[in-house]
Amino acid sequence: MDRTVPSGAAILLDFIRKTEVGRDDRASYDVIYANKQGKLAKPLTSMTIGEIVDAQRSWSKNHGSSAAGGYQFMRATLQDLSKELGLSGSQKLDPDLQDRLAFHLLKRRGYEAFMAGQISRAEFGKRLAQEWASFPVLAATKGQKRQVQRGQSFYAGDGLNKALVQPETVEAILDRVKEATGAEPTPAPPKPAPAPSSPPVEPAPQDLGFWQHLINIIFGRS
Repeated sequence: MDRTVPSGAAILLDFIRKTEVGRDDRASYDVIYANKQGKLAKPLTSMTIGEIVDAQRSWSKNHGSSAAGGYQFMRATLQDLSKELGLSGSQKLDPDLQDRLAFHLLKRRGYEAFMAGQISRAEFGKRLAQEWASFPVLAATKGQKRQVQRGQSFYAGDGLNKALVQPETVEAILDRVKEATGAEPTPAPPKPAPAPSSPPVEPAPQDLGFWQHLINIIFGRS
């Protein structure tokens, strides 16, 4: 995993690769759709972005999709990322670059808002499902083609995509992602101070008696 990717995001990206291509090892970065990478002239990770974008023109027809790499980047996605990030097209799509690009996609989909508690787990899950078709939505919602139920792909009904992982598994991973940030736990509220006890009551003066009373008069004591 590229060292610039935060620990929580790294956990999620490893999970995305395994869900999308069935593995999360080094070889996962060379996968293309339908595991047709063996038909390539050279490994995907030794190809430049420009070479891959050019080759992807025919992949949809020949392989069924242009999805490439551990995160299954579509041709349009790679082109869009290249424009947005100012990539020249000469960079090799090696594992580190794939990680950085995928992390950028996470941020696009609300990773930072989710980590800050500004969007719910279900909302972030839906956004992930919009980016990666193998992910399920975590609550019923309007999908691309129709209303979809919890556990279905956002793209259910397109004749191509379906969720490959259970929603409970995604929820558990998202919980792990938050735990891995290293953020300080929310401090417990301070315990209320105990109510002050009543001040001690002065004892009532005792009867001093005749002689003590006389001494007080003589020496001017009150």
